[in-house]
Amino acid sequence: MKDSSTIPNLFKTSAAVDAVMAKRRAASFTTRSIKASTKASGLRLAMSMLDLTTLEGKDSPEKVRALCAKAISPHISSAPLKDPVPSVAAICVYPMLIRVAKEALAGHSIKIAAVATGFPSGQYPLDIRLQDVRAAVAAGADEIDMVVSRGLFLSGQFEAVREEIVETKAACGSAHLKIILETGELETLDNVRRASDLAIDAILSRPGAQPIVDGEVFIKTSTGKVQPAATMPVTLVMLEAIRDTHLAGGPRIGMKPAGGIRTAKQALHYLVMVKETLGDDWLTPNLFRFGASSLANDILRQILKLETGRYAAAWDLGE
Repeated sequence: MKDSSTIPNLFKTSAAVDAVMAKRRAASFTTRSIKASTKASGLRLAMSMLDLTTLEGKDSPEKVRALCAKAISPHISSAPLKDPVPSVAAICVYPMLIRVAKEALAGHSIKIAAVATGFPSGQYPLDIRLQDVRAAVAAGADEIDMVVSRGLFLSGQFEAVREEIVETKAACGSAHLKIILETGELETLDNVRRASDLAIDAILSRPGAQPIVDGEVFIKTSTGKVQPAATMPVTLVMLEAIRDTHLAGGPRIGMKPAGGIRTAKQALHYLVMVKETLGDDWLTPNLFRFGASSLANDILRQILKLETGRYAAAWDLGE
């Protein structure tokens, strides 16, 4: 990896996105033929990439404990399987519930991600958002999912957006950072590309900071609270920003589409897109995640159908 000072500032040279071609290429990934054996391994890989998420006002300690149990052992059906279903990559909760999750996941490698920085709006003073991050890390969060100020970005205050990303990264300490662009509010694919380049450049150009390691920082589509959330054209544009950074000598930035990915079939389409855009190196939970709540059960249904010939009943799958 090159020294960050030698990596081109892609934000300054962000090219316009050909929206028609981006949508056409994104659609092409849904037409690939996948053999049954490849599908089986792809479904397990997708499960291992899940950030199992609950971000509701009615979240409770009991709900988070149930989420953690599901994260550890997604497959609770009595139907036998040829190979075990892997645990998910992380659970994602509000900061108030981090300690509950930490206790429930003790002894497991599943990460605890917390939404911070005034999630989902980001409409709080920066010092309060940074305090939110520090408190989440102190409570035991391994990863912080921050939201950028879309209002600042859309009004052209790019240096202010850059500064909040730099300061949030510093507040994370050893915790990894996922930068939520909230692409459903960015209006155009051009803006999605510029926001992606800005977020990545803010991380790489921090004055006096240590170079980041592969997977230490992700860019993420959405909070899941705004529609549209993750879409394939948006994710493709963000993957291309990550690719161009790496080709210029930068680190491997992670990617997390979140919101709206509900079926195993969709998840496989995303994995095809990642493989053909970034290569096999990104087909790991260290560099690619799905932000989802309902996707896990559909992945299980498809695995069970492949291996037993029947779909699981709803009561065979945990909430």
